[in-house]
Amino acid sequence: MPPHIAAVAGTAPLYADGRVSWCLEQFGSVAGRKILELGPLEAMQTYMLDQQQPEFIHAVEANKLSFLRCLITKELLDIKRAKFLHGNFLPWLEQTEIRYDLIVASGVLYHMSDPLRLLDLIAAHTDALYIWTHYYSDAAMPVGDARRAAFSGEVERVDFRGHAVALHCRSYHGAWKANSYCGGMVDRHYWMERDDILAVLRLLGFDDVRTAHELTDQPNGPCLSIFARRSCV
Repeated sequence: MPPHIAAVAGTAPLYADGRVSWCLEQFGSVAGRKILELGPLEAMQTYMLDQQQPEFIHAVEANKLSFLRCLITKELLDIKRAKFLHGNFLPWLEQTEIRYDLIVASGVLYHMSDPLRLLDLIAAHTDALYIWTHYYSDAAMPVGDARRAAFSGEVERVDFRGHAVALHCRSYHGAWKANSYCGGMVDRHYWMERDDILAVLRLLGFDDVRTAHELTDQPNGPCLSIFARRSCV
């Protein structure tokens, strides 16, 4: 929690997350804009977005404990413009007719059983998006790297608009039994490769694609930030 809040929480200062600051630098002012946040976790990034005075934030969280933490954070930090929703954001994206100015998907792509479907749905509802995600890399995680242990070795190769995408199957290995679990809704999920993620975004019409915060030695696997925009709008 920020220092001015008299509450004991974790040690990660996500109320001042440099990744969100970078996203806002790339996008520009979000004042009066419509934002969708997928997987707000504990609402600290929501707090940062809310401080920029958007018209509203729809924040959709599937994990019940995380959703409850979001509601607590909303009260403690007086988050005014966010509406937190509990449920699967894929049906939300499939059903809503709202077009958002910015969609923030931090820490969710690598939890998906169908990451390509998620990217496709996001692209149908916005011209600007921010993603922070892990990705699969043989170079960064060679044979013997402990971070490979959760991967089954199974690779599905699928076609996305003429581009061959490799999807690497991974398991949570029972992590959902712990109250600290913050993974996806299904055990069998797929990590994409870095270049495939960027290629898919370009195929979806995002011609302005920027990256930052790339780490290959992150304890859970290689990761990076991506900001993508259709520059013609």
